[in-house]
Amino acid sequence: MVYDYRIWVRKEMFEELVEVERLRASLLESQHGQEWKSGREREELTSQDVLSHIEKVILEIIDSLSKGNPPVLLLQNRSTWVNIRFHNTVGLHMSSQSTVSVVRSDCSSSVSRFASTLKVLSVIYKLVQSNSYATKRDIYYSDTQLFTSQRTVDSVVDDISCMLKVPRRSLHVLATSKGLISGDLCYQEEDGTKVNCSSNTFRFFLAISSSLTFLDIVSSAKFILIVEKDATFQRLLDDEFGTSLSPCIMITGKGVPDINSRLMVRKLWDTLQIPVFALVDADPHGIEIMCIYKYGSMSMSFDAQNLTVPSVKWLGLLPTDIDRLRVPKDALVPFTKKDESKLGSLRKRPYTAVQPQWEREMELLQAGKRKAEIQCLTSIAPHFLTRVYLPNKLRYGGWI
Repeated sequence: MVYDYRIWVRKEMFEELVEVERLRASLLESQHGQEWKSGREREELTSQDVLSHIEKVILEIIDSLSKGNPPVLLLQNRSTWVNIRFHNTVGLHMSSQSTVSVVRSDCSSSVSRFASTLKVLSVIYKLVQSNSYATKRDIYYSDTQLFTSQRTVDSVVDDISCMLKVPRRSLHVLATSKGLISGDLCYQEEDGTKVNCSSNTFRFFLAISSSLTFLDIVSSAKFILIVEKDATFQRLLDDEFGTSLSPCIMITGKGVPDINSRLMVRKLWDTLQIPVFALVDADPHGIEIMCIYKYGSMSMSFDAQNLTVPSVKWLGLLPTDIDRLRVPKDALVPFTKKDESKLGSLRKRPYTAVQPQWEREMELLQAGKRKAEIQCLTSIAPHFLTRVYLPNKLRYGGWI
């Protein structure tokens, strides 16, 4: 009788990932009794709710004009840590008592911002009312002279989402995705499009959809792996990591993740309730990217409950792995002043206090003043990452 060696190896691997199953059981148990609602429990805003919020803003402007006063817009300040609070089960979120910026219609320094905000509000109102969608790029080209740059539209859309206290997906404004996804996952988009992220081709992957609604998610994945870099993601596909070890879903935001990548990770966690691991470089930039997935960012803290996944575990590359694996010193990169500044900033952030193991890893990184990219593991052996490092990490619980 001839045995399919690959099937035998895969079966054995399935049986050995007991630590991943234990982590899942622990995460599910910790979900009970939490004060923050999961994605399935959060109340969804209706289109009429969004329209009512916009109408309220416009009525306040009309009221100011009727009284002979120049109208103003009050926007919560999204660029200061003073307005940010931290909760271990939701991450960085905006304080209910946050300071605001006043955008005046009678001031030369802010009148353009005022006009841009009203223009985008008008576009959003029509989109929601007609149940249609537009990209931020579409909005920019609707009046390039007013907006002057795409960045203006991007910022205004987020300001409006924050001001109205409406998740960005409810504004009917889409953003082009840059992230990629591959693995054991099928789902349906709001327009009925069926998406299959797996294929008989081992290197198969898809761009993460800009659709803001994912329905009928089906997967037998045992875990989700967030990969910092596209190059590493492609290497995992080349080495058939997603099909030889265990059913899994791999996602990369190609560096700092966009909103769509973060929404996808959060949606998968809410639906599948399986462990989420991060594979990032052992450097301040990689750590910060992992923190964005896990605890969120200052600028998008107003929508934290839709974007953060506090259960994310740091799988690698850990600074302690560098010495433990005896990575050659010539494969390491010296710290720059920017690296030192970034690491110092990370160590002062509120979530570091609840992650003592992370703090120790960052202390080691700071003491050595050298960083390591995931690719440095090839200096040990060409396929060390996928055949030794990751399987052992998952098999024996080598995450923090």
